[in-house]
Amino acid sequence: MVLYSKIMSYIKKRILSFGHAFRGLRLLFKETPNALIHLIAAIIAITLGCVFRISGGEWLAIIIVIGTVFSMEAVNTALERLSDYTCNKEIHPTIKKVKDLAAAAVLIAVVAALTVGIIIFLPKIF
Repeated sequence: MVLYSKIMSYIKKRILSFGHAFRGLRLLFKETPNALIHLIAAIIAITLGCVFRISGGEWLAIIIVIGTVFSMEAVNTALERLSDYTCNKEIHPTIKKVKDLAAAAVLIAVVAALTVGIIIFLPKIF
């Protein structure tokens, strides 16, 4: 009976952790304008993938870069919120560097995603 209770407690905690993650997704799209831009780009990429009937490998590349862009945007947003909170929204040189580096991570992911999109879709369009 004790083992059953521990297992159920573990399962309940895992379910709650998914709730936190979904709440984070809602916050990302509600409070981060760039995430909405990324969402539109992802929808366009997925639509083009369906229209051009891209291969499994191409779908894999598209899914990976979409996931990477959203992940980087979420981490960037989290770091920005935490930085603003800790510095009371004052500009501190070290915090500015951290925020710039986090923004650079998003930019790198977006450039990679754009490159993948160009490699996959440009030959199909022309």
